Amino acid sequence: MRKINSIEEAKEEIKKFKISDCAEDDVFFQALEEVLLSIYPLFKSGELYTLSAKNAIVKRLVMPDRVIKFKVAWLDDDNIVQVNTGYRVQFNNALGPYKGGLRFHPSVNEGILKFLAFEQILKNSLTGLPIGGAKGGSDFDPKGKSDFEVMKFCSAFMTELHKYIGPRVDVPAGDIGVGAREIGYLFGEYKKITSSYDGVLTGKPFFFGGSLMRPEATGYGVIYFTRKMLELEAKESLKGKICTVSGAGNVALHAIEKLLHLGAIPVSCTDSKGTLHDPRGLDLELLKDLKLKQRQSLQEYLKTHPDTEYTPISDYPKNAHAVWNIPCYAAFPCATQNELTANDANNLIKNGCISVSEGANMPSTKEAVSIMLNKGILLAPAKAANAGGVVVSGFEMSQNAAMQKWTFEEVDEKLKATMESICEKVAATAEEYHVKGNYVDGANIAGFKRVADAMIAEGI
Repeated sequence: MRKINSIEEAKEEIKKFKISDCAEDDVFFQALEEVLLSIYPLFKSGELYTLSAKNAIVKRLVMPDRVIKFKVAWLDDDNIVQVNTGYRVQFNNALGPYKGGLRFHPSVNEGILKFLAFEQILKNSLTGLPIGGAKGGSDFDPKGKSDFEVMKFCSAFMTELHKYIGPRVDVPAGDIGVGAREIGYLFGEYKKITSSYDGVLTGKPFFFGGSLMRPEATGYGVIYFTRKMLELEAKESLKGKICTVSGAGNVALHAIEKLLHLGAIPVSCTDSKGTLHDPRGLDLELLKDLKLKQRQSLQEYLKTHPDTEYTPISDYPKNAHAVWNIPCYAAFPCATQNELTANDANNLIKNGCISVSEGANMPSTKEAVSIMLNKGILLAPAKAANAGGVVVSGFEMSQNAAMQKWTFEEVDEKLKATMESICEKVAATAEEYHVKGNYVDGANIAGFKRVADAMIAEGI
């Protein structure tokens, strides 16, 4: 076994793990490369974890246990047969049943789901809960579809998926395009097929097995993590500080809500058409009405607040985004992967930002991450900062297993305690491996080590 003696040698070894030149796999390899470079300190700490160790932990961890791909044929409202592709990537169950969301969106492909499932392994590991990592979904787009069409698709999707899931096997949840409506239809079909009332899906409506606080969980969790990180690093609190947020979906809106609870001043959000900037602080109730009820563009906000700034995508700077050029104390990318570029990172630094917390999955490009870490920005990586969703999903599994219901306050308190515990664990791991203050490396090392130790203990 050849020992890895330098970061340069590690980079050369990591290149060998790019098993495909398919463009679909690029985002997966981006996530993989970040993790493997982050855990370089482990390679030096002993033979158990080295890239070339006899346990082959890295080689085993970077390949999914299985990738399930299937046809989904369903009838639309005109009684015309439509066909989509369904997936489930069951990546690793060393710590417990596979756990990860289902995404219904035209962009869904195998590469994106492998990336999300791989990230989910380490995210779930950081929670301390007994759950493994998976992800799934389809290129089906719920937008513009009737409730009946969504129901027909979900029924057809579950007809295939039910063969591979179960409360002690794989417990999917919601993700982009999969909310309480879709989870309800999926659960109904699972129950019809199996005649079993199992906690096989999380994110269910509260009245038949769901947990309170699931919609708020990821957004609130990002803020709880950030508050603790600022405290541990002896920085000023968020109270009274200008904060920028991207996105206008569930995560972004509830991150904005919790920032307002803490006395911060969130001034921005974004959607697929542009960036909204309200220097006085966002009108949250109006935003919720526009995005959650009316499903309108953010540009409609100007009808109520005409003095607000709105920048359409066509006016964005080259290779940058308007939202990250707003002076702020803390930034919260909550939209999508690779939304924060190198130019954005430089703009944040120029405008005085000291903290970036990732609410979306891998929203910062590799170059942006490097710039922010080199300039001393506190960067809370997605796998730690946005773990709130899976944390409350885990709570839902516990409530289902015990046939109990917890109050909103109980769930919120448990979520806050768990997010603070994750932050403390990440900070302590970074310090232990001589990268103090680097929450990216701390999260990757802590998450990887728990999974690796389980894999070693279980054998092959």
